[in-house]
Amino acid sequence: MEPIGFLPAEWSAPPGVHAGTSTRAGGVSAGEYASFNLGDRAGDDPAAVAENRRRLRVGLNLVHEPRWLYQVHGTRVVPATPGPELPEADAAVAAAPGEVCAVLTADCLPVLLCDDGGTRVAAAHGGWRGLAGGILAETVAAMTVPPATVMAWLGPAIGPAAFEVGDEVRAAFVARDPDHAAAFAPGAAPGKHQADIYALARRELARAGVARVYGGGRCTVTEADTFYSYRRQGGECGRMASLIWRD
Repeated sequence: MEPIGFLPAEWSAPPGVHAGTSTRAGGVSAGEYASFNLGDRAGDDPAAVAENRRRLRVGLNLVHEPRWLYQVHGTRVVPATPGPELPEADAAVAAAPGEVCAVLTADCLPVLLCDDGGTRVAAAHGGWRGLAGGILAETVAAMTVPPATVMAWLGPAIGPAAFEVGDEVRAAFVARDPDHAAAFAPGAAPGKHQADIYALARRELARAGVARVYGGGRCTVTEADTFYSYRRQGGECGRMASLIWRD
């Protein structure tokens, strides 16, 4: 069996905290989902997704099934306690060893967080609506530790050169924080802007009191061999999983 594709987070997390993002390699899905699709709402064969998730658990030596979420581009945060239900949320926080926080993405920004003591870990799904709505601030608050003790890692997402948005997106962010305007460059046409989702997330984390932010810079749209991209693939594509847990 081909080893699963997994990019470990490069950050100064304390010992015992494990984090990173899956890639397209190492699964059994076919076609536009080839090969390591972990999303069960993307239109892929459910049996292939189930096998891919099994390979994820085995490959990462996970004690529990990840706390999969029914993501809706909102701001709800839930505990990552194991269970069969699929909570409607866009972030999860774990305090117990072995509990796995996970978010699925294919252009949106996955944000993984932990505290200096390794007592709390969290994962947030940062689509533009969630970021503009305050998902990162909600996640940091749900960790119930001083924000100054929290660090974050930004996983692969759509890069600024590929992320063209309309006036309504820019307006939503600027209404929340005028400093967000610096994350938008003029687009190729009137009313269009190139948005830097990484810069937006860093500003949101700073507002929440998180000063140490790692990662950023990968582009899901241009790195076609490594990542799925909803925008590049026209909507029919797999999903990567970004996960974090502690021993």
